Amino acid sequence: MGAHLPGYRIASVALLGEGEDNIAYEVNGELIVRFAKESDPVERAARVNDETRLLTTVAGISPLPVPEPSFTVAELGCLAYFKLPGLPLIDVPAARRSPNGIAAALGELLAALHHVPAERMTDLVNADDQPKQLWLSEAADTYSVAVERIPTAHRPIVEAFLDAPPPADEYAQVFSHNDLGIEHVLVDPATRTVTGIIDWSDAAIVDPAYDFGLLYRDLGPAALSQALQAYQTDVDAISARAVFYARCSVLEDMAYGIETGQEKYLEKSLTALKWLYPA
Repeated sequence: MGAHLPGYRIASVALLGEGEDNIAYEVNGELIVRFAKESDPVERAARVNDETRLLTTVAGISPLPVPEPSFTVAELGCLAYFKLPGLPLIDVPAARRSPNGIAAALGELLAALHHVPAERMTDLVNADDQPKQLWLSEAADTYSVAVERIPTAHRPIVEAFLDAPPPADEYAQVFSHNDLGIEHVLVDPATRTVTGIIDWSDAAIVDPAYDFGLLYRDLGPAALSQALQAYQTDVDAISARAVFYARCSVLEDMAYGIETGQEKYLEKSLTALKWLYPA
């Protein structure tokens, strides 16, 4: 810290959160210092350098605020930025997570990102678009981890989905956030407006439906409808694939919550079963 922010005094350090890819600390209630979990030092440094360039580019595209890097220590996988205002939507009580206003703003964000020619972004991000059959196979693996926590009434519906054929892999790939779950959406709890989008480390060239699937998973059918209304492109096809991704990824989130002890991931996933796998 002293080398990169001379004169900056540290009064407090608190664990902010931990995901599959990163662990983040909050310094003085204002500075986010995030470390990548990647074990390979070369890959770790490359990811930090690439994300720094990516954030600079995204800031010129996104209609919503994104983090602006303050400093990096690439060899440690460290990226630091002064925090954006707002609370992660996952930390807002479930009863107050109304999609009104929020979903439309996210649909506009995805429209802006997806409008950028994918070839313009290929030097910043990779493609991340595996076959749908592989999605189903991996979902079956995570189901085996989560099944004991899934209410009995939902299990036959989940198992029928896992046995059904997936959607076709036919669409034009786009640049997207690629992890637009509610843990990465900052909001003002009082006004219920989006104040920022964080953690762009998974950004990639992907199926345009994927991030819509995460919105549907976390916020429900009304959110998907409102987001697609703001998006206005290829709505029916994207909606169908979004449902597929939501059904797969909710099992992944459940398994993650169980394996890490992060109950908020498990709780939101159990809530989502009501619309993803209605009994």
